[in-house]
Formats: sequence, C-alpha cells, structure tokens
Amino acid sequence: MPLKTLIIDDEPIALEKLRGYVGKIPALQLAGVCSSGFEAIELLSENDVDLIITDINMPDLNGLDFIKTLPDPPMVIFTTAYSEYAVDSYKVSAVDYLLKPYGFVEFSRAVNKAVEMAAMRGRQPSDLSAETDGSLFVKVDYRHVRVALSDIRFIKGYGEYLQIYVAGKSTPLLTLSSFAAIKDMLGESFLQVHRSYIVNMNHVEQIERSRLVMDADNYIPVGDSYKAAFQQYLTAHSIGKGRK
Repeated sequence: MPLKTLIIDDEPIALEKLRGYVGKIPALQLAGVCSSGFEAIELLSENDVDLIITDINMPDLNGLDFIKTLPDPPMVIFTTAYSEYAVDSYKVSAVDYLLKPYGFVEFSRAVNKAVEMAAMRGRQPSDLSAETDGSLFVKVDYRHVRVALSDIRFIKGYGEYLQIYVAGKSTPLLTLSSFAAIKDMLGESFLQVHRSYIVNMNHVEQIERSRLVMDADNYIPVGDSYKAAFQQYLTAHSIGKGRK
C-alpha cells in the first residue's frame, strides 16, 4: 500500500518540485500539499498520513518546531538549504535529510528509507495478544493484563503507544502498539472516529455536534475523513427524528 504523503514548503517552486517527485514514485500517494506548518496542522487534525516531507526554514513556524507540535508524528523527511540543521533534524527521529538543491536520485533514496522503515514496523510484534473469549492481553511494562473487550471504553493513539481506557480504571493502560495491530482484535462495536481515537460505541453517553461524549471529562471529535463511516454506523444504530 502506498505511503500517504504530505508535502510542505513555503516556496511555490520547491513545492511543485516535490509534487512532481512524489508523483513519479508508485510507493507514494500524495495526501496533501501545504505552504506552512500551520496549514499542515489543520490538515493533520482531520487526516492520517504515513510520511511528511517538509522544509525546515519556513516563516512563523519552522519545520522542526512543526514536527514537535504533533502528538503522534508520522515518518519525516526534512529538506532545507542550510546544512547546519542536519543534526537537529535527527533529534526528532527524521528518516532522512535532503540538502537543497537535491535531485530525484537523492529524493528516491530518502523515500526508499521510509518505505523500508514502514515495512519493518509492519513486521514488528505487537505488545497485544488476542484471546477467543472476548478478551485481550495488554502488555504493560513487564506484565500482561487481561482486559475484556466489553470493558474498553476508547483507545487513544499516543506517539508509538496506545492508551487504552478501561471501565472502572482511573488511568489508561499504556502499551507499545498501533491502531493497525489492535483493530482486528476488536468487535463490531468499535469504530475509529478520528486519526487518534477508536471508540467502543457501547460506552458513548451521547453524540452532539460531531463529537462523542464519553463522560463529563472526555469528549472525542469525529474527524472529517471518518464522518461518512460514522454517519453510516449511526444511521444503522439509531431511531427517531429531530425537530424540523
């Protein structure tokens, strides 16, 4: 499956160059084009991407600081005309660093690193294991905790970790895993409603204005890219009509 790729650069010519390079590589799928970090933050709040290719030296919010604002950053390739940023780029776990002016060969090499990294992540074992009795073992530190699927209220993606909120527990279980690893272990009542949230719809108190109310302290937004599937679920599981 192609890596959904977001490209960011405040220079129109550089942005078009990136767009052209992405279009030439079958392993990439262009998911968005932004001219600033703030524009990218808005796009990422409603859409999932696998790879960000961003310039570093941009006004208002530079590429390094932009990546640091993301709670769950995807893979990143930085581009810049300033070599002094190289060390800083690897401090935020960048896949690679392209010094302008770079060509298609250098770009392809950086992308291949991202593709290989994505493949390695897909082969890594998860800290989750499923049982056939409607429960799940969650590895927390050095122990495996059994959790009934029906007790899971919602799951939040947090960097390379999952926070699993369980009924009756004041704090979530934290485990090293991903949505891709846990999705197939969950039942039909679980629905991903946002790039950072999977919700057990059986624990939703009410739905208002495109957000799910779990309790007095937890409100979960429905992302734009998930609204169609969410509405389809809601139509199949609700009755009544609102006032005209």
